[in-house]
Amino acid sequence: MSWFESFILGLVQGLTEFLPISSSAHLRLTAAFAGWHDPGAAFTAITQIGTEAAVLIYFRKDIARIVSAWCKSLVNRSMRSDHDAQMGWLVIVGSIPIGVLGVTFKDQIEGPFRDLRLIATTLIVMGIVLGIADRLAARDEAGGKHRAIRERKTLKELGVRDGLIFGVCQAMALIPGVSRSGATISGGLLMGYTREAAARYSFLLAIPAVLASGVFELKDASEGGHVSWGPTIFATIIAFLVGYAVIAWFMKFITTKSFMPFVIYRILLGIVLFVLVGTDTLSPHAGESAG
Repeated sequence: MSWFESFILGLVQGLTEFLPISSSAHLRLTAAFAGWHDPGAAFTAITQIGTEAAVLIYFRKDIARIVSAWCKSLVNRSMRSDHDAQMGWLVIVGSIPIGVLGVTFKDQIEGPFRDLRLIATTLIVMGIVLGIADRLAARDEAGGKHRAIRERKTLKELGVRDGLIFGVCQAMALIPGVSRSGATISGGLLMGYTREAAARYSFLLAIPAVLASGVFELKDASEGGHVSWGPTIFATIIAFLVGYAVIAWFMKFITTKSFMPFVIYRILLGIVLFVLVGTDTLSPHAGESAG
């Protein structure tokens, strides 16, 4: 991998990680369209450490409060009813599905799941799901002539059942094209949570999963020697810098705006991808060789 490729891929990772459009799909598509080798699941997992570092800094006050309360709850029973302590447990519970499925389907994630036809399908299907969830949220918030405004749930109402459902939604993002934030936010909206609550828990829930995945891939890559370390580290730094700016913008965006621009983008990109593959302009396995 060249330094220019790593710069572009790091930029793409930072721009797309927190938006509901799938960073793994865009890394795969960027390589395919440019005629580069697929950066691979290991590159994706390692550069995601950069974007998760942005999450750690952006939500540092929330994270410090949650970790502190959770640790205190281990020795102080009275702290177990504290919302922040409960959030610590709920992040752990919600991380179980992606941990189990990530290990179980590791070979598929690094191989068949990266087929461009599957990515096109998930872009469109999850785009439609996000659109439906967004419309339901907008209807509740706006009310109507014969319908009262419906109060949506906040994170204070999050329980184990909903935490596990969020976790299952996050696990779907193991398939490129689904989008971690898109799947978890869609799940949250369908369960009746506010946009801000669904996005906030989505980002917090991603921290242990992404960091664990990144460390796991770092270990494998170090032993296998199949990663270009200089360009990969450079891409991770770029992803961190761009990712921090994107997450700050996105959290402000969702308080007043609809997800429909992302829905339309996902569906159009999926259709274009199907057309390119269907007309043999682009091979479904373009750039699939590791490099």
